[in-house]
Amino acid sequence: MRPSGRPVNQMRKVSFERNFSKHAEGSCLVKFGDTHVLCTASLEEKTPPWLRNTGKGWVTAEYGMLPRATGDRMKREATSGKQGGRTLEIQRLIGRSLRAVVDLEALGEKQITIDCDVIQADGGTRTASITGGWIALHDCLKWMETRSMIKLDKVLKDHVAAISCGIFANQPVIDLDYLEDSAAETDANFVMTGSGGIVEVQGTAEGKPFSREEFLQLLTLAEAGTQELVAMQKAAIGA
Repeated sequence: MRPSGRPVNQMRKVSFERNFSKHAEGSCLVKFGDTHVLCTASLEEKTPPWLRNTGKGWVTAEYGMLPRATGDRMKREATSGKQGGRTLEIQRLIGRSLRAVVDLEALGEKQITIDCDVIQADGGTRTASITGGWIALHDCLKWMETRSMIKLDKVLKDHVAAISCGIFANQPVIDLDYLEDSAAETDANFVMTGSGGIVEVQGTAEGKPFSREEFLQLLTLAEAGTQELVAMQKAAIGA
């Protein structure tokens, strides 16, 4: 039995609240159970120096956790003068995941930054950030389209969503909360597109190594979970 009482293939309750921030070109408050992340998309009419005069745009991400997102207060990384390795790894993952479904040439020489700020953490913050970040990105691009800056269907090629899966108490389960994540024998994150393509897989054996059969079981759970998330994204944007 999972601590939450969920069946092995049941995700936590997921919700998206669009236009959460009135100043951002796109924003979404995403909730995966008790994990809550505010995703905002900000447009800049410039690209990184290494992309200037190439005709291509850029999509990047930043990620952070508020001091009381967890049980004990964490110091803000700004006070130490640098970001931690985990933060850098997660924000690069978010950026890669979103760029996988964007035509950077069609975007033109503009940059969109997706900021993912974890308000409350209970496992799966990176997967929630990617899934909610897609909605913030979509709404930013829609904002641009209404101002005749781009054609949305030319820039945004597909949906992208992410979900965690793992082996807990000797059984493959989907969407691990903190209690499961902290005790999992195997922990994996899957990033997939709406058309079923795999963007990235991160998998680690925390205890004994996992088998090919177990990996395929996790992949099967992830495929179903990401498609369910894509359906929720479509409902949220009215597609």
